[in-house]
Amino acid sequence: MEIQNTENPNVIKFVTDRTLISGSLELDRNSNISNVPLAQELFKYPFVKSIFITANFIAVAKENIVEWDLVADNLRNIILESLDDFPEIIYSEESTAPIFYSEKTPNPSVVKFVSEHQLIDGFLELKSLQEAEKVPLAKKLFENFPFVKEVFINDNFISITKIDDVSWEEIMQKILDFLSDFIKNEKSVSKIEGIQQNASKSVANKQFTETEEKINAILQEYVTPAIENDGGRISLIEFDEETKTAKMLLQGACSGCPSSVVTLKNGIESILKNFLPNVVENVEAVNG
Repeated sequence: MEIQNTENPNVIKFVTDRTLISGSLELDRNSNISNVPLAQELFKYPFVKSIFITANFIAVAKENIVEWDLVADNLRNIILESLDDFPEIIYSEESTAPIFYSEKTPNPSVVKFVSEHQLIDGFLELKSLQEAEKVPLAKKLFENFPFVKEVFINDNFISITKIDDVSWEEIMQKILDFLSDFIKNEKSVSKIEGIQQNASKSVANKQFTETEEKINAILQEYVTPAIENDGGRISLIEFDEETKTAKMLLQGACSGCPSSVVTLKNGIESILKNFLPNVVENVEAVNG
């Protein structure tokens, strides 16, 4: 994409070799841009006054509050990214933005696929086709993609663990297309309810002690948000008073992740020692 100056110093053109639109489209801040993703991105910048789109270029007019040499390259990158994500300039009401986007996780075998909408209330972990029998989304992932090793569904994201024989570059778009198509056309992600309680309570099948309740509260407030952001989940299984060791269950992207041990030792263990001095001395991980 080439940047070209115009006779008007407040207007520059971004010229491309692809066909953008049939005819032309002129938009300002009073226009309805709900179905024009590119305009939505450009108007996030206060200096953008209006845009004019034709078959092979996008002209952007600015306010007199900034110089082009400071922002032109950045706008070019924004336009290119938007056109990659939304090849069509105008989307009909039936044609919506991608329902899922992908995020890398610290675990190279796991990618997190985030939805704009809630998928389930709670979480589910499926490690085989048999376990996924009552979870249609996970079941079809196992059936359609032999490289899918595990599926972890949590509220608005899915963490997928792949086998080592394929790269994410080979399969990423296939999964994104499948997930978007499934959500658009299927009625149910799961026929069973997501797990609400702390997973470790189900595993241990016991009531937490007072110390375990304190540890769990610290995890929920200071650890869980960051772990879920990386596509995983961490739960307290039990606390051994004698050895002062907290045993944790790792699920989703955390399970089997090479960096999980480092995170436990350098991060979670330090947090627990800080909040519960002389109570917690060690943290151990159990992969889900």
